[in-house]
Amino acid sequence: MDILREKDGLPEVSIIIPAKNEERGIAKVVAETVAVMNGTARSYEIIVVDDGSDDGTASRARGAGASIVSHPYNIGNGAAIKTGIRKARGEILVMLDGDGQHSPYDIPLLLEKMNSYDMVVGARTSGSQSSAHRALANGIYNGLASYICGRRIDDLTSGFRAIRAQLARQFVYLLPNTFSYPTTITLSVIHSGHSLAYVPIKTERRIGKSKINLLSDGTRFLLIILRIATLFSPMKIFLPVSSLLFLSGMGYGLCKIFLLHERYGPTASLLIIMSIIVFMVGLVSEQVAQLRFDRSEFDHSGGS
Repeated sequence: MDILREKDGLPEVSIIIPAKNEERGIAKVVAETVAVMNGTARSYEIIVVDDGSDDGTASRARGAGASIVSHPYNIGNGAAIKTGIRKARGEILVMLDGDGQHSPYDIPLLLEKMNSYDMVVGARTSGSQSSAHRALANGIYNGLASYICGRRIDDLTSGFRAIRAQLARQFVYLLPNTFSYPTTITLSVIHSGHSLAYVPIKTERRIGKSKINLLSDGTRFLLIILRIATLFSPMKIFLPVSSLLFLSGMGYGLCKIFLLHERYGPTASLLIIMSIIVFMVGLVSEQVAQLRFDRSEFDHSGGS
């Protein structure tokens, strides 16, 4: 069985699979990935990052043909992805979950698109096996991210994606250690002007119990979106807040004058002053974000 075919000493594709306590399904995921990649003309490696499992995840993945990188304790799904990015040797990185939700047989669909794009994401379709509340939450995240990015986001939180290794390493320091790493890397890629494509996929229900808490991880996803927005496009956040404060102050003041026949009042004035302050903070943040981005581009281009 050809687990690793190398070209010029390095694989073309590195497949990164984060896993924690996935002994029930990890061998099947790895074995299917091997079968799929052996059917392509690309050299590859499979890296399973064992994030502090206390079961037989590592041994079963190794037995199926994967290379194992182990965390001494549970750090987080995003941390496992970051470890995989740092250890990977391929030019293209493919990331998929180790719980059986993502079909390795869809990997060639992503790799085919990588001939033209910097990142390709497997977007879950309506036929995917997911709960109604999770589908609703994903719809909200996609809508908010689409507003921030100025382009349609089909699936913000999908963990099944392919990306150029150089680009992934450029943003690895931004990625959180939690399940919200797909959100961060998607917004980072778009806001830095790189190309992104989506491939429709169907997912299955995971093997075993879900490790995602809808309330805590859902809140974290929203905070991550806001954090990345303030990193790349602060005015997308500050301008609506400023406008809301200004309109509230103006409306409240006019209401007091014309309907209640009272003075304009300090509350209305305070709201308007706050709206100006928020706008100015947003303006300064926009300039700082642009300077940070220009510096980052300079550093990664080698100063040329």
